[in-house]
Amino acid sequence: GWVRSVRSQKEVLFLHINDGSSLESLQVVADPSLETRDLTFGSAVEVQGKLVKSPHRMQNMELKAETIRVVGPCDVWSFPLKMKERHPLEYIRQFPHLRCRSNTLSSLLRVRSEATAAIHSFFKENGYVHIHTPIITSNDCEGAGELFKIEVSLAGESREKDHFFDVPAFLTVSGQLHLEVMAGAFTHVFTFGPTFRAENSQSRRHLAEFYMVEAELSFTESLQDITQVMEDLLKTATSTVLSKCPHDVELFHKYVAPAQKVTNATGKCCNPFMLISYSEAVEILKQAAQTFTFKPEWGCDLQTEHEKYLVKHCGEVPLFVINYPYDLKPFYMRDNEDGPQHTVAAVDLLVPGIGELCGGSLREERLHFIESRLQRYLDLRKFGSVPHGGFGMGFERYLQYLLGVDNIKDVIPFPRFSHSCLL
Repeated sequence: GWVRSVRSQKEVLFLHINDGSSLESLQVVADPSLETRDLTFGSAVEVQGKLVKSPHRMQNMELKAETIRVVGPCDVWSFPLKMKERHPLEYIRQFPHLRCRSNTLSSLLRVRSEATAAIHSFFKENGYVHIHTPIITSNDCEGAGELFKIEVSLAGESREKDHFFDVPAFLTVSGQLHLEVMAGAFTHVFTFGPTFRAENSQSRRHLAEFYMVEAELSFTESLQDITQVMEDLLKTATSTVLSKCPHDVELFHKYVAPAQKVTNATGKCCNPFMLISYSEAVEILKQAAQTFTFKPEWGCDLQTEHEKYLVKHCGEVPLFVINYPYDLKPFYMRDNEDGPQHTVAAVDLLVPGIGELCGGSLREERLHFIESRLQRYLDLRKFGSVPHGGFGMGFERYLQYLLGVDNIKDVIPFPRFSHSCLL
């Protein structure tokens, strides 16, 4: 492992060694004669000895060293991370190639790993088929036009043909349309992979590359079926992470975001999520004493400031907002056929500190309804069409909610295009 602390006394040498598997380090007790000049904070070592019961209350075991070998020395004077110093995220962001060696980022990456496994486990245990949807695609699922285009650029060759394929190709913004294809053969499918948005923003909420959890459920005519899966997924994944990584999560709640604390299965995460309609949400916002930058009006999209207020108003618990105006949502969302305020069967899940975490809907399976909106997308409705719905959840935004991280760029393993990144 790597040395996290060195304390040399006249009769004994104490080391704390960490191998990355846990926030907790193993205490090594050795004879001072085993100390060498290269045995410093940050150095990689191999220690052999005997595990014995520790006399200290704070630890169960310690290692009585017989040999200590420095595998890789570390110059403590030039190493940007310092022993016994709690570096803020703003500082370690300057060292993307070294930041995973800090307690904060190593804890986050363990949480990320457990959350990934928990999400896959949830879908597997509930009968979902995992689909690898394409990363390179010719469709724009979201319709926002914020796509990364793929072009051929070979040195020394003419650029008469920029397209690698016969048609323009892009990095995917969503796997939903591909999942809908699979939902015509499997009743429950999901994907969990990278998605890309070419929105030129450096805000704390934006990533050009992020991971998306998406699912499609066939043979459902109820929006409640969708919200129940969303709720069960969030509770199961969160409960698993809190049980598997309690010290890692506690580090964030104690030192990084003390105001943001997600409780385990005995707390708020276990209680039923709240549910209101979009129309109810707008009325709550109109009656609020708070002044918003964007004035809440029926027919306008909810902004982040609105979403956070609604969660706070409802007791800081996850909140479903359903039945959005027809004109606000994409063509594929199911028409509620209501009036006079025309809505679709759509849902957003809002969570404390973040706002929107998941978005989903019933899909419009009725051919005659969708024919008037879009001529493409019809073959999926001609052959064995069934009522179905689905949702998507940004994984990095979930980690923000779970740990309370303010800047979304601090929850990804490798920040892109950093001048100091050597990878």
